[in-house]
Amino acid sequence: MTAPALEVKDLIKTFGGLRAVDAVSFEIVEGSLSALIGPNGSGKTTLFNLVTNLYRADAGEVRLFGQEMVGAGDWRIAAAGVVRTFQTARAFPGMTALENVMAGAHRHVGTPTWRQMLWLAGAREEERALARQAEALLDLVGLAEFRDTAATDLPMGAQKLLEVVRALMARPRLLLLDEPAAGLNDGETAELALLLRAVRDSGVTLLVVEHNMSLVMGVADEVIVLDAGAVIARGRPAEIQRDPRVIEAYIGQAGGPH
Repeated sequence: MTAPALEVKDLIKTFGGLRAVDAVSFEIVEGSLSALIGPNGSGKTTLFNLVTNLYRADAGEVRLFGQEMVGAGDWRIAAAGVVRTFQTARAFPGMTALENVMAGAHRHVGTPTWRQMLWLAGAREEERALARQAEALLDLVGLAEFRDTAATDLPMGAQKLLEVVRALMARPRLLLLDEPAAGLNDGETAELALLLRAVRDSGVTLLVVEHNMSLVMGVADEVIVLDAGAVIARGRPAEIQRDPRVIEAYIGQAGGPH
């Protein structure tokens, strides 16, 4: 059988006396779109940081496409085809929107550095091909008109979309998105939903941390719910919306699973 895209087993992370991730276990099927939700402070971003080794786990296992990754270097995470975004948009200053998106493909540039420096024919053709791909992605999320705009001058919602399409230029096998809809208006959120479905349908596996429950319930194949660092429910969106444990966890929390 094919190994899961992501397998987390008994993962634990403690900060001082606080157990931020408490024996978390789950699997993400390759080619699926899964969402990770939970009240504020439930451990969602910490879990992302453990999966990508920004934090070192105190105990437990993380396997990416069957390979153990706890303690692995950044290069092994990247080589496994894992790409992530962050809660806060990180546009590269001094670069246009188009250049920001093209920067996502840096690992896949095949032209040797010396050929790029001399701007030989092969380097020019590769640059043009990357630009066409980047322009197509900008068009997909409604940002084509801003291709030559300084990325840091774009509204925050546009910068969030820009970060997502830049991640796609890296050709991920597993894409981890941390609150991609934060700061987006309704129209931008609708564009994001279309993009996420298209990415999933292309064969890329996605795991999304998100507070926008309308988006989650509309695009996710499976939803994993964290509360106080532990998984309290897993299932299809319709099942999660009816789960009494999830409803209880969200009592008093804005943006619950309505």
